[in-house]
Amino acid sequence: MNVATFLTKSAVRFPDRPALQYGSEITTYRQFTDRSLAIGGELLARGLRKGDRVAFVMSNRPEILEVIFGCFAAGLVVVPMNARLHPMEMAYLVENSGARVLIHTSEFETPLDEHWVSFGSVEQRFGGDCSAAVTSYDELTDSQNGLKDPVDIDESDVCWLFYTSGTTGKPKGATWTHRVVRVCVMNYLADCYNIQHDDVMLHVAPLSHGSGILALPAVARGANNAISDSASFSPDSTFRDVERLGVTHIAFMAPTQIVKCLEEFEPGKYDIGTWKAVCYGGAPIYVEHLKKAVQVFGPVFVQIFGQGECPMTATVLPREEHLEMVKNDDPRLASCGFTRTDVEVKIFDENDEECPPGVSGEIVIRGDIVMAGYWNNPEATAEALRGGWLHTGDVGQFDEGGYLFLLDRTKDMIISGGNNVYPREVEEVLITHPSVAGVCVIGIPDDYWGEAVHAVVVPEAGTAPTAKELIDFCAGFMAGYKKPKNIDFVDELPTSAYGKILRREVRAKYWATDRAIAGG
Repeated sequence: MNVATFLTKSAVRFPDRPALQYGSEITTYRQFTDRSLAIGGELLARGLRKGDRVAFVMSNRPEILEVIFGCFAAGLVVVPMNARLHPMEMAYLVENSGARVLIHTSEFETPLDEHWVSFGSVEQRFGGDCSAAVTSYDELTDSQNGLKDPVDIDESDVCWLFYTSGTTGKPKGATWTHRVVRVCVMNYLADCYNIQHDDVMLHVAPLSHGSGILALPAVARGANNAISDSASFSPDSTFRDVERLGVTHIAFMAPTQIVKCLEEFEPGKYDIGTWKAVCYGGAPIYVEHLKKAVQVFGPVFVQIFGQGECPMTATVLPREEHLEMVKNDDPRLASCGFTRTDVEVKIFDENDEECPPGVSGEIVIRGDIVMAGYWNNPEATAEALRGGWLHTGDVGQFDEGGYLFLLDRTKDMIISGGNNVYPREVEEVLITHPSVAGVCVIGIPDDYWGEAVHAVVVPEAGTAPTAKELIDFCAGFMAGYKKPKNIDFVDELPTSAYGKILRREVRAKYWATDRAIAGG
């Protein structure tokens, strides 16, 4: 089944119901479907063929979902890009995926122009409210070449490349097939939150990633996807939207957003009584923050644990259990829940043998939710999927009741505010600064971000760089969320007998805390 069929079926049942809402603009399911089929048909008419990749970078707007479903309908592959990436980081994703089309909104026109020589695979460029040098997005949605129905596909056909950092420090494209996305939709409805057609789902996180993925089950059920028109995340505007729109489900929140909501919530200012659920994950959250959030906002929180390699999700901690665990001071509130219905999760030791409860090892996952592999990277695919299991690189353990506790990462990924940062990406930039002789980048505990990117630097002899100088230097090469929040300077870094920096030793003093952290 082509996953675009989720949309076309909802348009048959609920043609005049709101599908997308942005400020005062409302798009019905009939209009959403027509515009998506127009996009897919026009791209095919312009020479694209099934399996071709279409990259996009946009601020949070309804057009993101139009492009996603339009590409699905045409058998094309979407390549969403984080709007916070540096243009050179975007260029890598475009070139690695071989995207033939790039779609963007107006605020990205100038930054992309400045680096356009690096976007060599792009043959066609479309933009909303851009200059005459960029083909208007309206030429896609106003096309006379619209599809009548989604094209026939094989369930193993790729429809989405989700780029996630890997052991080389360069992002890798996790390939999601139509089957993976279909299973993702059904699993969320079955195990996380059973969305209904009269639900209103509010999006306050990027639609290019977690929030956009959770829009898919909402579309499948004919619910309204309300997209915040706030320029950046604002608890006040979120609470106002909940009251104004009767929001029942906030699609996704990073723990940093939950903490900010707690800090700024004013009881009685807004009526948020319609709010029933919010999915959260992607980073650790301190248990005391989670307890307070449940006490303040009620049993609305649904925790998920997964990766770009197994989207939404491997384990779940439902709303009802959050409430009971807070009431009973249950230590399992620090877990990331139990294994979902149609997936297997185990703990393997270094020999890929299963560990018993209470013994830590690498978390591995098996099921239809797992990606097909990494795009054009057979070596990384073979390593990640060896033995038929996705090796997550996360360390955890099960308790006797089947609840999974995250302990650490065998990979060195930093998850800051729900964003993935690979230390080597930052280190490779810092080491090019003339005043840096050595560097180790780690994630350190942060009450707001969960983890903060932190650099430990050995200065070159005779130099005295400042933290601000090096942080500003990083800004010229990478997204803002990847920059170190702070930098410590040391005379030397701990190394092994072979000269390898012992990152775990560097991290140890910063993680000397007894504060419980939930999930991740």
